[in-house]
Amino acid sequence: MATHERPGADSGSRLSRWMTGGSGEEQSSETWPWYKVLWLTGVDYFSTLGYQPGIALIAAGALAPLATTILVLLTLFGAVPMYREVARRSFTGQGSISMLERLLPGWAGKLFLLGLIGFAATAFIITMTLSAADAALHLVENPLLTHWFEGRQVVLTIVLLTLLGVVFLRGFREAIGVAGWIAVPYLLFNLVVIGRGLYEIGLHPEFIGDWTSALSMRGDPMALALLALLTFPKLALGLSGFETGVTVMPLVTGNPSDAGSEVPLGRVKNTEKLLVAAALIMSGVLIGSSVVTTLLIPEAAWQGGGPAAGRALAWMAHEYLGPVFGTCYDVSTILILWFAGASAMAALLNIIPRYLPRFGMAPQWVGFARPLILVITAINIGVTIAFDAEVESQGGAYATGVLALFFSAAVAVTLAVRADARAKREFPWRVLPFGLITLIFAYTLATNIVDRPDGIIISSGFILAILLLGAVSRYLRATEFRVERLVFASAESEALWEEMRPRKVHFVTVKPTDVVYSRVKARIKRHYAVSGPMAFVHVDLASDRSAFDSALTLRVSRIGDDFRITVGGAVAVANTIAYLSEELDPISIFLGLTRQNPMSQALRYLLWGEGETGILVHQILLRHWKWTPDDDVRPRLFLMSD
Repeated sequence: MATHERPGADSGSRLSRWMTGGSGEEQSSETWPWYKVLWLTGVDYFSTLGYQPGIALIAAGALAPLATTILVLLTLFGAVPMYREVARRSFTGQGSISMLERLLPGWAGKLFLLGLIGFAATAFIITMTLSAADAALHLVENPLLTHWFEGRQVVLTIVLLTLLGVVFLRGFREAIGVAGWIAVPYLLFNLVVIGRGLYEIGLHPEFIGDWTSALSMRGDPMALALLALLTFPKLALGLSGFETGVTVMPLVTGNPSDAGSEVPLGRVKNTEKLLVAAALIMSGVLIGSSVVTTLLIPEAAWQGGGPAAGRALAWMAHEYLGPVFGTCYDVSTILILWFAGASAMAALLNIIPRYLPRFGMAPQWVGFARPLILVITAINIGVTIAFDAEVESQGGAYATGVLALFFSAAVAVTLAVRADARAKREFPWRVLPFGLITLIFAYTLATNIVDRPDGIIISSGFILAILLLGAVSRYLRATEFRVERLVFASAESEALWEEMRPRKVHFVTVKPTDVVYSRVKARIKRHYAVSGPMAFVHVDLASDRSAFDSALTLRVSRIGDDFRITVGGAVAVANTIAYLSEELDPISIFLGLTRQNPMSQALRYLLWGEGETGILVHQILLRHWKWTPDDDVRPRLFLMSD
């Protein structure tokens, strides 16, 4: 089928051209081996060691190692299998959100996805603000720097976030190389700290005795296991990074056989290696860090306001390895926490332009990176001021956002596996384990919401903002053409279309009931002095009219001296007619009017693309003509009442 696309304008001020100089969806065609891309997702995943052990102590106390073990088991036997499925089904880097978009069409699906994007925005925004706040905390608490930065944590956090925005405004093209140089030393520093902590425990076995005594005060082994199960959702920060892991899939080198293949199995396989390797590394470090921090850090130090609060491993680095090593550890931690913000920024620049403008839920400029970076940076600064740059107070919102993404991914995978089984007419045995994983993440999310309601309140704020701004955007953009491209059903249709252009026909819209076009033509000629052929246009709406733009399918045929145009796949009648009239450039346009309630007609238009077509076409064309040259010859518009 032939296609015909309308060229876009390239104009505007110097500032406007700079602001629109980068698309948020741009992807580099260069790829790297999976073990190099591992560090890009790892800076998000591994950086949680900067604050995870301290938060685990506050949340679970002596139970932290047991709760962390449960978290590790959920990671290895829940998150990894789940995201391997996501990688197989969303290998272009769109993640679980795109899977749900395919599985949940219509307005219900759109609203669900908007809510999910709100949770994703929460997770990634709080990743940036929490990581920057913790980086600032490491500066403030460093013994060599504390007299310079004490009391300036909010200012330092804002400076780090602003620097992050500036770096992205200039263009962040060396992320893969930088990630490795940041993540690898950071992991090595942590291994040294954990190893030193285990050595200290070996020298002083009484630490183990003190710990087991603290556990025995909480009950027998079954009670401890139950308490750990109830506590581990508070440690959900340690699950961060998997959604980023599938987002970076386009950067992973596949196999030569992937070229031209519908599913790049080599890239999928290598991404699975990346996910497994990241999970194994993080699982080992999480358990080790949990053991040494729980056994070696006094409770007074990790309680709120203590020197180890929010920086447990850093405290150990200074306490057991000296100020020089501790300062080096702090520098490495600050770098990876800052770079974790870069990973989250990149994820938002990938997700938001991919969905919101296409849904009509954001202005078109959101599809460009630079203005979006400015907006995200402003939000980051606002969130930092609202939380006073406190690390622990942002943990609930972060965990809620992360767990909501995990839960949605589990739902997407479960639905996809069930659909596969139905298509093959097989028993859906693979649904059972993924259904169980879905229930576990549902429990984890619900527990986190009950225990930390501030998280769902903040996430709800993001979701409400997206829905309200989306509704306003959809309203303001309602008079756009809302057509992505024309697709002609045949070469004959395209030839007849070109024959009608320019200004050779009268454009007449008809209802499905107007099957005898000669009567319509006779009625027009009885009331209007027109001559020449007419093009009778009928628009068939798509079944899913929640989409904002559409690809139109045109069938054009002759009816004597006149023409018949049947349009398929439209999401709004008025916008489609306005677009076609501008493409066709007719002599005149005849539009019908109804006598129905204008308010109900306006609502039908906004929701279902129907309504008072004649008046709406007139308004859409007037808006378009306002931005086109004055010397254009306009078609005559006739509004006809039934």
